Amino acid sequence: LPSLAGFVVGHAGLYQALAMFAVAYFIIGMTVLSVCAIATNGALDAGGAYYMISRALGPEFGGSIGIMFFLANVCGSALYVLGLVEAVVDSFGIPPGQEAGTGIHVLPQSYWYELLYGTVLLALCLLVCLVGASIYAKATFLIFLIVAAVLGTILVSFFATRPLKVPIRLPNSNGTETDGFFTGFSLNTLRDNLGGEYRVDYTTGQMMSFSSVFAVMFNGCTGIMAGSNMSGDLKRPSYSIPRGTISAVLFTYLVYNLLAFLMCATCNRILLQKDYGFLRDISIFPPLVTVGIYAATLSAAMSNLIGASRILYALARDDLFGRALALAKKTSASGNPVMAVILSWLVVQVVLFSGKLNTIASVVTTFFLLVYATVNLACLALEWASAPNFRPTFRYFTWHTCLLGIAGCCVMMFLISPVSASASLGFLLLLLLALHYLSPSSTWGYISQALIFHQVRKYLLMLDVRKDHVKFWRPQMLLMVQNPRGSARLIDFVNDLKKSGLYVLGHVELQDLDMLPSDPLQPQQESWLSLVDKLNVKAFVSLTLAPSVRHGVRQLLFTSGLGGMRPNTLVLGFYDDEAPQDGLARHPAFTSAREEVPLGFPPLRGPTAPKLLSAREYVGIVADALKMLRNVLLARQLESLDKAWELRRAASPPPTIHVWPVNLLRPDSARYADTCSLFLLQMACVLNMARAWRRARLRLFLCVEAGTMPHAQEEKLRQLLKDLRIQAQIQLVPWDAITRLHWQTCQRSAGGLAEEEEEEEGVVNFPTNATQVSDEYVCAANKLVLEQSPAPTVRFLYLPRPPADTSLYPLYLHQLELLTRGLGPTVLVHGVSAVTSTQL
Repeated sequence: LPSLAGFVVGHAGLYQALAMFAVAYFIIGMTVLSVCAIATNGALDAGGAYYMISRALGPEFGGSIGIMFFLANVCGSALYVLGLVEAVVDSFGIPPGQEAGTGIHVLPQSYWYELLYGTVLLALCLLVCLVGASIYAKATFLIFLIVAAVLGTILVSFFATRPLKVPIRLPNSNGTETDGFFTGFSLNTLRDNLGGEYRVDYTTGQMMSFSSVFAVMFNGCTGIMAGSNMSGDLKRPSYSIPRGTISAVLFTYLVYNLLAFLMCATCNRILLQKDYGFLRDISIFPPLVTVGIYAATLSAAMSNLIGASRILYALARDDLFGRALALAKKTSASGNPVMAVILSWLVVQVVLFSGKLNTIASVVTTFFLLVYATVNLACLALEWASAPNFRPTFRYFTWHTCLLGIAGCCVMMFLISPVSASASLGFLLLLLLALHYLSPSSTWGYISQALIFHQVRKYLLMLDVRKDHVKFWRPQMLLMVQNPRGSARLIDFVNDLKKSGLYVLGHVELQDLDMLPSDPLQPQQESWLSLVDKLNVKAFVSLTLAPSVRHGVRQLLFTSGLGGMRPNTLVLGFYDDEAPQDGLARHPAFTSAREEVPLGFPPLRGPTAPKLLSAREYVGIVADALKMLRNVLLARQLESLDKAWELRRAASPPPTIHVWPVNLLRPDSARYADTCSLFLLQMACVLNMARAWRRARLRLFLCVEAGTMPHAQEEKLRQLLKDLRIQAQIQLVPWDAITRLHWQTCQRSAGGLAEEEEEEEGVVNFPTNATQVSDEYVCAANKLVLEQSPAPTVRFLYLPRPPADTSLYPLYLHQLELLTRGLGPTVLVHGVSAVTSTQL
């Protein structure tokens, strides 16, 4: 403490020194509050700050900051060893210009000799750390007593020593000497030392500045983390860390300020700047000062070495870096991580080759500041997440203190060394990315999930359904899936249709909870979530129990989503007699990675196995959805769609999407501008906007009859597409022969009777169609659609409303099957909500 205070005051002056101490201890104080809060929120294990950060922010942040903190402690240990070597050489080294020493000056001075001295001192630290934490604790307590005695002696010396002249031999000056003066308490001396006067540091030959002096000074304050680094060796870390750390911070801050004032009032600038060991010359018992300096520096070196080893051991035990740190897991019989200590010692030994201590001071300080900022960030995240389980017994902190700590650390990092700060942040980012993609998932809990929940809940409350506008409409899909094995490509297709909207995979389990011992859906949830991850679709999963599929779909339509994010479109696979194929096993997500299909999904039903729902129930689901004002999509043969091949083939022409916005089952009411037709157009356009479908071209088919001015209809439709900003090719399709079949059927079946019903409010009803549209007409309409070449990648067809008479449901489904037979991938669409807008 005294030597560091003299260095700071000599260059910065009293005012700037006090400012440096205030800034440094403000940052440290805010960090200490965060450390105490986290330390008292649960059981702590080995690793100190790394353990706190990793358990709060997750393995990515924890692992990357753990490496940074390990390097900071390693460099800090090397820094203190070099400082001790400097003090030893200053006391016992042969003066420059002399071949042989005299008296106590017997140690040769050169780079290699100083490296040798540092290696010997580091080996001493290694021996203590290898023995274990107990001997380290005893050694540090003994050193504390020595340092306290030295500090008391120094304080007495300022008052007891008379004014004297201190000869100073300047290095690299061929034996030239100058004189420093201890004036005793003098107002003139105090006045001369108030302002800053930065000079060249005689140990490194570098010009000092505010940032370089602060960097060296801040390293003397980083010992406040020594207690938390030993968290795994403390009996009651949640009790000891807050009390010990806060006491250490308050004590050292007061001592630094007191020493700064005493030195400024008693020592002239030359003495402070040219002799960092001047306290020996003014002490009433000089040998004790020398011993104290050595003991304190050696203690700091051991503290950083053992702290680095504990961090490395914790990183290895968490398996974040796999086999790279496997060796560091090994411990002695007493639990001391000896291999971590040895590995840390080797890294410190490498850092010793840097030479002078001030050379690495800025790097060490940057690393420590980055760690402190992350500790504050961890506490801030826990506080902002408002998780009920974050209730530390230490309550003297708020999110304001965390923010101030983060801001202070970041500002000082760039003030000290913009290059070191930028390089450290870049290194941290690389570690984050590497751990994000390479490290295994953990069971620690992710604060990001708590923060996301907190923010999503807030924004969901702000998402007011009363403020919905058609301009900002987007599809929010509920896709019902019986078995994902037979629906992999449909799941992928609907993911392209959602246009950044809500996407929910729904599944109904036909069981009765009253007859079961527990919920059967919980074990299935993991398989469904794994499926979503493997297929790389942005979807939620919603499972339900129900006595029938229809009741289950009703439940999901009523309950899926939250607030303004609720499904507005129901998607169903088509009801036919085709045996389902296992598309999941052939999906690229599993075939390319050679991974097994997630367990938990039963085998697909055989061709003779009974279905889980009847045709009447299936059509009832469609009718229920329309009654709930949900749009409906029926997807047929989507499992035959090989999207990767269809959309990436280089052959010309490009893939096409065929759109038939006319109700082919109601030719007498064919219109292109009703709600359903516009919704069908919108869905085709949304698919074309998806990244994978941008090469595809929309082709819109306009069915025309003779004598109806087809070109006028085409121009009107083209203007509509222009107003809706939809780029599509229009193709005229004569269908006189098709409609003639319809009218002939009407004349035969009507028998002179009037129509039974009329349309209400523009909604097309189906009951009349069911009795009037013949299978012959539907097959002809199917042939008309099929003949349009070239064959498209997918077709969009108009889905009529189900009949009001439920007895006609099987006939309705039969005619849909005839209409779409052999068409390949086809989507039947019925829209009930306005989704297009021509406004800005």
